[in-house]
Amino acid sequence: MFGMFISEFIGALLQVLLFSLIPLIFWLAFARKKQGFFRWIGIKKVKHEGKWWITACAILIATGLYVGLTIFVIRFLPEGVTTAGSNFAGKGFSAFPAVLAYGFIRTGLSEEIVFRGFLLKRFGEKFGMIAGNIIQAILFGMMHGIPFGLATHNIVVAIAMTVLPGAFGWFQGWLNEKRCDGSIIPSWLLHGMINVIVATKTL
Repeated sequence: MFGMFISEFIGALLQVLLFSLIPLIFWLAFARKKQGFFRWIGIKKVKHEGKWWITACAILIATGLYVGLTIFVIRFLPEGVTTAGSNFAGKGFSAFPAVLAYGFIRTGLSEEIVFRGFLLKRFGEKFGMIAGNIIQAILFGMMHGIPFGLATHNIVVAIAMTVLPGAFGWFQGWLNEKRCDGSIIPSWLLHGMINVIVATKTL
């Protein structure tokens, strides 16, 4: 299973580089002289704002609802329709290192860079943070829901798999921008943890 980990880790790094390409091009064109790239996309030290226990409770409630509802919906998917992490199904816990690379790097980091690091911040600058968060959440939800809709030809599945990630994407944007001074590290860790939990259930 070490070979699986190496393969997943290399693939994950390549995906992060690919997903970072468009943000990097925009940064070079419009923001290079204003601030560094990592800070521009929110990869920076977390400075928590507000009462920590409120943030902790919000994370627990939102994460519990999202994971529970997602696992519930997945149970009703037709046979043969794969979900994120399905390639680890039946591999056992020796595949867990590969699951970590998949959850925290391939999907977690790359998607956070694009949606909460790039799109949210750029739309927020243009239309205000409330509108920016809604826009990126809708796009994030559609990225998940449309493939399920095409695979199942089921509008209910498409809507459910759009609304659930979209709602959680909105929460992640709120968490970063309103509680953590614009850092995407909290949503990255949360995103990675959820992906690992869902993928681990298939081992």
